[in-house]
Amino acid sequence: MAAHRKLAFAMNVSLDGYTTTHGDDLGWSVPSDEVFQWWSDRVAATGTALYGRKIWENMSSHWPTADQQPGATAAHVEFAKRWRGMPKVVFSSTTRPVDWNTRLVTGDAVAEIRRLKAEDGRPIDMCGATLAATAMRHGLIDEYAIITHPVLVGGGTPFFTALDNWVNLSLVETRTFAGGITLTRYETRR
Repeated sequence: MAAHRKLAFAMNVSLDGYTTTHGDDLGWSVPSDEVFQWWSDRVAATGTALYGRKIWENMSSHWPTADQQPGATAAHVEFAKRWRGMPKVVFSSTTRPVDWNTRLVTGDAVAEIRRLKAEDGRPIDMCGATLAATAMRHGLIDEYAIITHPVLVGGGTPFFTALDNWVNLSLVETRTFAGGITLTRYETRR
């Protein structure tokens, strides 16, 4: 198999497996300083981030100017700068326009993700459960990074989608953060 950029799907998840609640509420997943730093370091190491429409709208409504807001912490300033500088791709047929080192893809997401993976470069992170569901069904995800929060939200957008076939995974990292938040990282066994 030819070398390729690793594609990871990484998100905050409730203990019952949801990335957002009904109504797209994310209030349960506000990260501690320690978890926020983990996310910031991940952004710094990411070559390209792939976003679905909903998470793009959420991120782009805050991070472009978060470092200029009154009371912005040093960690928020650092994250905002890293986020703006990181190359981003938004997959949407309705979102217009995009900015902040971002380009829009309105066509075939699977073909574009395959093309990006075939390029040389640093790893790719995917954000957004709907976009990730498409990539999962096509066997494109190489790693799952799950930040599990100790809360049951009862429904919403699931982290994992229904699949036609099993996907065997190998555990490569576990970490516990304050407040009972855990990181588990799995790589896809091919």
